[in-house]
Amino acid sequence: MVHESIADCIGKTPVVALSRLFDGGDVSVHAKLELLNPGGSVKDRPAKYIIEQGLRDGSIPPGGHLVESTSGNLGVALAMLCRVYGLRLTCVVDPNISRTNLQIMRCFGAGVDMVQEKDSHGGYLETRIRRVKSLLKTLPDGVWVNQYANARNWHSHYHGEGEELIGELPEAPDYLVAGVSTSGTILGVSRRLRERFPALQVVAVDALGSVLFGRSEGRRRLPGIGASRVPELLVREEVDEVIYVSDLESCQGCLDLLASEGIFAGGSSGSVIAAIRKLIPQVPRASRILTLLPDRGDRYLDLVYSAEWRASLEERYRPPNAEWAGTSRETVIV
Repeated sequence: MVHESIADCIGKTPVVALSRLFDGGDVSVHAKLELLNPGGSVKDRPAKYIIEQGLRDGSIPPGGHLVESTSGNLGVALAMLCRVYGLRLTCVVDPNISRTNLQIMRCFGAGVDMVQEKDSHGGYLETRIRRVKSLLKTLPDGVWVNQYANARNWHSHYHGEGEELIGELPEAPDYLVAGVSTSGTILGVSRRLRERFPALQVVAVDALGSVLFGRSEGRRRLPGIGASRVPELLVREEVDEVIYVSDLESCQGCLDLLASEGIFAGGSSGSVIAAIRKLIPQVPRASRILTLLPDRGDRYLDLVYSAEWRASLEERYRPPNAEWAGTSRETVIV
């Protein structure tokens, strides 16, 4: 098959058994390799869906100027697709972004606006969003992608990975383990899978220091999962369990994945690996765990794969907050 553009190469990512990494029991773990999307991450899917649907219904004008707050991967995906569709792009980023992602955005021709001021939670997300809104006032053809509230974010995963997995899985999964930030991925995939597998348990992987599920804000240095602001898309009641991981645990998950499976993955992928290690002792024998590896490792050479950067991490573990909105339970194992 000959594709018309790089946009047509997004999706249809393979599923692999992580039998070398998780070989000590009766639990099976399968991972969908979203890191093999052409832009290098799962964020290719919402970038494509939001742009194509927006051009179709006119909410994105031809030649328009997209503006988005991003920690890296969505910015890369949008920058790639803006080249295909003749759009302009400004990415609002913060100092935690990897230098590699920053350079890739610029290579694609995206404008980069880096905020320096921290927000009231000690992070940068609110500051980035304020900057987006300020930029839109100066751009007559500006359009905010708004991954945090745009329903097309989770729609892209419902019709994307969720639909693909229905035909790819040999057996019904018992658990879906996925990282959370905007929550678009976990919502879209779980909603589609639960239509076919209603008993599926959904496990969110969050970062220590994230406020998504009611805990206090703390310092986080690894981009990709967690947030200092609860996104409009998040529906806590659709998550059955939350497992927290530290930056160091995420790094170790990446290193283990590389050593055992030969998969060179990014920080968000390492986070889900660390969470699965915590989950396995709690689940019944012969359980089937499904996860997604959202990003690839070359974007994290100066972070996860830098011994100096890992050595600089000073993690502070906080006691779990037993009360949070919704009916789900929270799991913290440190």
